[in-house]
Amino acid sequence: MKVLSKSKLETALNKLNQSAEVFLPMQKDKESGFYSWKLFNQGQDELMLNALNVYLPPKNVVLPQTERMYSIKQEGQEIKIDKTFEDSSPRVIFGARPCDLKAILCMDDVFLTRGYEDSFYKCRREAITIVANACFQPGPACFCAAMEINPLEPAGADVIICDAGEAYSWEAKTPKGEALTAQITEYLEEKSLSLPAAKPFVQDVKYEGVAEKLKGMFNNHIWERLGESCHNCGICTYVCPSCYCFDIQVKMWGDEGYRFRCWDSCMYEEYSREAGGGNPRGSGIERFRNRFLHKLEFFKERYGTPLCTGCGRCIVACPAGINIVKIIDEIKEAELDA
Repeated sequence: MKVLSKSKLETALNKLNQSAEVFLPMQKDKESGFYSWKLFNQGQDELMLNALNVYLPPKNVVLPQTERMYSIKQEGQEIKIDKTFEDSSPRVIFGARPCDLKAILCMDDVFLTRGYEDSFYKCRREAITIVANACFQPGPACFCAAMEINPLEPAGADVIICDAGEAYSWEAKTPKGEALTAQITEYLEEKSLSLPAAKPFVQDVKYEGVAEKLKGMFNNHIWERLGESCHNCGICTYVCPSCYCFDIQVKMWGDEGYRFRCWDSCMYEEYSREAGGGNPRGSGIERFRNRFLHKLEFFKERYGTPLCTGCGRCIVACPAGINIVKIIDEIKEAELDA
């Protein structure tokens, strides 16, 4: 098998960074997330390829938190598009965990299938190569296997690496992965490597049957009880690797301006507010219910897979202690309203 020694990792990253912007899990001051290798400060920042999950997922690489779409000019009563900002710059996501990779595949379903392709997303996504970091030891909040993910052989990866102590095994899975491998072939060795044994999950999650049961639970009393402690702060949606709600706005200066897209959250009241002032999800409980129905039922019905990827970030980050695993358990045990 091909092997990348950890002693050669930074040299290999420097090589890859010559032809693409490389994003890796890093600790920068008190923040952790996927940051550009160009921003790595030796002695201040820390590479976190050994961490199960950094605080922020690589979602921002495929769907930026703020994205300029096109510039516009007003000519009399008409608005004309002056320039479109579709970004095809080559990028590499290096070290994505299987849960984060699955989240990107879910966004591919949303933005690239069912008869409509988002050109801004498509342009960026086609220029991205993903090096997935297989997981052998789940963390205390992890439950990706219950959400239809193989943590050892993540689907959709261009390259899969496995941490074997002093080195990473390296396996190209796609033509993109082969091209990436060719760029650093001088740093790869052919040798046998003993991979660690997979350890069991701490979380015992049984998702099977939940989506089907939720079809009859829209008006169930369970939502008021489960959602009463929710602050609707939206932190769960921002740390979630698969949440993709966005808003589109315009900035104008005189006759010129631009339209941009930015992250939004279904947990905010204004997200579902209509132009006439009405709101189908005006209460916090309704927004709480919608979030979990979307994660566990609606997305499964439309795309055949749950939108939750079992990363556990929302469990760790929620200031109210809301736990999606406990919610799944409660749904399984709940009695359907007559």
